[in-house]
Parts: sequence; structure tokens; C-alpha cells
Amino acid sequence: MSVPAPGASRPGRLGVGVVGAGRVGAVLGSALRSTGHVVVGASGVSDASLERIETLLPGVPHLEVPQVVERAELVLLAVPDDELAEVVAGLAALGAWQPGQLVVHTSGRYGTAVLEPALAAGAIPLAIHPAMTFTGTSLDLHRLTGSTFAVTAAATVQPIGQALVVELGGEPVIVDEAARGLYHAALAHGSNHLVVLVAQAAQALEAAGIERPGQVLAPLLGAALDGAVRSADVREGVGPGAIAALTGPVSRGDVGTVRAHLDALAGLGTTAGATDVPTSYAELARAATRRALAAHRIDATAARTLLDTLNPPPADPPDERPDPPDENPDEPHQERP
Repeated sequence: MSVPAPGASRPGRLGVGVVGAGRVGAVLGSALRSTGHVVVGASGVSDASLERIETLLPGVPHLEVPQVVERAELVLLAVPDDELAEVVAGLAALGAWQPGQLVVHTSGRYGTAVLEPALAAGAIPLAIHPAMTFTGTSLDLHRLTGSTFAVTAAATVQPIGQALVVELGGEPVIVDEAARGLYHAALAHGSNHLVVLVAQAAQALEAAGIERPGQVLAPLLGAALDGAVRSADVREGVGPGAIAALTGPVSRGDVGTVRAHLDALAGLGTTAGATDVPTSYAELARAATRRALAAHRIDATAARTLLDTLNPPPADPPDERPDPPDENPDEPHQERP
């Protein structure tokens, strides 16, 4: 393992190698560099990755992956989820992992089990995932402050992961290996589907003649999100949580308005081909109804009426009528050609 480049004079500073200078890897590498660590090399294949190395990690050599690992005391693996296991195993086959080397991946999906080939070579595995979206620009550096990072590691190694997160300005939380899938699904459901929801609402507003739908949605959605996330952390008995911030027709049991929404959005689906919008509205309104009922925001009668309105009509049963009788039952049956 090479000695970190000159300038890493502060105690505990590490030589960091970035494997995958994508939106996450380049930003986290830059953030670690700003705290005094030395980025000794970065890998990237696409033109965008090469540009990120140049802009976010100026002066850092662009190297092949095995060279990055060879130079680094801390290897930051920021590759796509579906490639992570193959990269780790491939480097193990090359004998690239080194005893005592910190190996950190940023995947939300995995814990440390995926790093088993590196562990077998004596490396120290950690899974550190920032609960944040990245643009791959310097704007992300400010967003790291106060962001939550999920840390998964052996108990003896957890303090290392927590310390790295604190250095980045984040808030570490421990997530068990077995819970990583659920943790990541929750984040993806909340953030990715929020984007889809905004896209659908913006399309409907445009169809209604609103030229700048984002401007209309920003204060409304900002207030709704703020209220929901604040309520989500309230733990008073078995309180309703985020659903306490629910407003609108479902929270009032206003079935007439819901029915009018369904009609309007069905029209949007027909005229603009946005058939996903009425489907999403109905599915989310059903979920809102059930949660509002459980939180005693509406009563059972209102919930039943809403669900009856929101549930799609049953499909027509198959035609099970018998074949019509032969016109002349006295004649022998003739097979149809």
C-alpha cells in the first residue's frame, strides 16, 4: 500500500481512492478531500465521469480501477448496485485487496456481505449510504451537511463509519444488514415516486392552462412535505404519524370532489395519453383513505363510500351462455367446418 501523497499531515488522514467517479463518488471524494484526506486516484469510463474528476477532483490522476485500489488506504466504491458484487469479486481475483484497507461502498441496497471477497483478503468492509439525491456538481457538497447516512458494519468497525460521516457533515444512523433492502426501498419509494407525482401533477396543470406548473406546485408541495416529515417523527402514543398532515377531499370524506377528480383525470388520460395519472390518483387515494381511517381522521362510513368510488368496476363475467340449439333437432348433429 503506498504512502499518501504529501500534504496529508493531519493525524488520521487517509489516502482515498474513488472507484466510479459518478455523481456520488466524485462528490464524496471531493468532500473527503476538503476535510484533509488525500484523493490518490479516481476511475471513470464515461466522458461525464472524466469531467467530474477534472472539476470536482482537480489534480487527481485518472487511473484504472486496480491502480486506484493499489494506491488507496480507503477505497470508495461508488459503482451501480448491479455491478458492485462483480467489481469486488473481480478485484479479489486480481489480488488487489490489501490487509487493513478500508473498503467503503455507497450502495443503499447492500450491507457489507457484498464485500466478503475483500474481507477474506483482510480488508475492513463498511457500507455507508447517503440518503440524498446527487447532481454530481459542487452544489451537492452543501447538501451533505445535515444529511443522514446509513452505516452498516461490524460492531467493532461502526465507529469508523460514523466518524467518516461526521467528517462529511452528515448524521450517521446504524442500519442492520438484514434491513438494508427495506431501508433502501423506503427511500426509493419516497424520493423517486415523489418525482413521478410532481411530473403527473405538472402535466395536469399544463393541460389546465397553467404555463409554469412548477411555480404553482412549489409552495403547496413544499408545505405539504414539511408538514408530513415533521409529523412522521411525532411519537405520541400510537399517533398517526405523517398522515396527520393530510388535507384535501379524502381527509374530509368529500366523495363528490374525489369523483369529480377521477372524471377530470380520466379525460386527461384520453386526450393526452396520460393514462398513468388517473391510475396513480386512484391508488394513492385508496391508500390515503385506509390510513385516514386508521388514524381516525374519517369514519368507517366515509371510508367505505370513498373506496366504493375509487375501486374500479368489476370486469364483465365471461359469456357462459350455452350454444344455441340446432334449428332442426331431429336431424343428426353436423360438425361445423
